[in-house]
Amino acid sequence: MFLGLLFGLGFGWFVFPQLLYSEVTQPIPFNHKVHVEDAGMSCEDCHRFRDDGSYAGFPTTEDCAQCHAVATGGETPGEKAIDKFVTEYVDTGKEVVWQTYQYQPDNVYFTHSAHQHLECAQCHPDLGKSETTPVLYRNKITGYSKDTMKMWQCERCHAENGVSNACHVCHK
Repeated sequence: MFLGLLFGLGFGWFVFPQLLYSEVTQPIPFNHKVHVEDAGMSCEDCHRFRDDGSYAGFPTTEDCAQCHAVATGGETPGEKAIDKFVTEYVDTGKEVVWQTYQYQPDNVYFTHSAHQHLECAQCHPDLGKSETTPVLYRNKITGYSKDTMKMWQCERCHAENGVSNACHVCHK
């Protein structure tokens, strides 16, 4: 009986949570570091916002093709990624369907304009220094990412900065 209890606890604690998530990769390997450090780009160059501060989405194929319109024919991982982008998206006119790591539930109203004073990396993983695209762990039931901000994180930041934690502040 004790072994069954231990097995059940182990399964529920370690195995079951892993079964809830599927691993999703981005359609194109993306090196943020080369774009930020070598090309001098900022987060806002690709991740744009509407006037109300809501997220407007990822860059279009046309945006990326301003620098990456021709295949390189190279052999490095970065050159292969560019070549894949050019042949599968630029040459065909398709949009890249980038995966979202920080998708918020529909009942959450979030505007970046109210959070402009924060650095992106305070809420998001600091991908600006990343040479590889992280794996997205998507919950098979909810569709949300394992990395989506949790309510307790927002509440803690609001409390530390003297911002109201009343429900109507974030939930509309």
